[in-house]
Amino acid sequence: MNLEQYDQIIIEDLEIYGYHGVFPEENEKGQPFLVNAILFTDTRRAGTTDELEHSTHYGIVCNVLHDLIGGEPHKLIETVAEEAAREVLLQFPLVRAITLEVRKPEAPIEHPFRSVSVKITRGWKTCSVAFGSNMGDSKGFVDQAIVALREIPDIRVLRVSDYIKSKPYGGVEQEDFLNGALLLETLLTPQELLEQLHRIEQHAHRERTVRWGPRTLDLDILIYDDVVMDTEELTLPHKDMLNRDFVMKPLAQVAPGQIHPVERKTIRQLWEAMKITHVYS
Repeated sequence: MNLEQYDQIIIEDLEIYGYHGVFPEENEKGQPFLVNAILFTDTRRAGTTDELEHSTHYGIVCNVLHDLIGGEPHKLIETVAEEAAREVLLQFPLVRAITLEVRKPEAPIEHPFRSVSVKITRGWKTCSVAFGSNMGDSKGFVDQAIVALREIPDIRVLRVSDYIKSKPYGGVEQEDFLNGALLLETLLTPQELLEQLHRIEQHAHRERTVRWGPRTLDLDILIYDDVVMDTEELTLPHKDMLNRDFVMKPLAQVAPGQIHPVERKTIRQLWEAMKITHVYS
């Protein structure tokens, strides 16, 4: 996410009395916390219309931060920062990202100091996911998966492609697949999103026994923002997506402008090139 493209609403030194800390006296007696926040948003429409409905009400943002940080105690200010940032991003749809600093000026430190703080930046990340099924009620499994994704607060499903039929991939003899793709935005990390997808697959009784074999439900992360990574559990962008027409066709329907982080071309450009060269698998 390129934060330079956004305008900023800045909140400085919001004082909140809270009960966070490792020591029992911190949870019982409490102490003041100072909160700084930068809300990354687009203020153009608010600025040209002079209407509050097109802006993010920073007074209400302060109320949300006050209620959360002044409420349930936590041992770590890292947890306080995470929960506060998430709450703002969930409650204020115009805020695309937030940099939040939680300062603790009266922390129990034996040496002279001004304050200690935790500062994080969190925001909505755009992600594309491929889905497929060729066992049982394939459409039902896919429909249920999309419903399950929509029920996760940290995920917003933006667009879902048409469902298409495709031949099996990988040489294993089996039934045809029902495939498609969806575009979402999420506050989850790639690994956290993968865990949620695996949970939904398991609910559909997915079994990972034969590579490229039949399955009730398959959910694959294709592109996660501009992240490039390769671990034992997850490779981003998906290493084989450009060889699969049953992935690229529906993906071009829901995310034609999404940039492939390695190829540095849009999905539309990659799909058009694939159609011309007929590189299908």
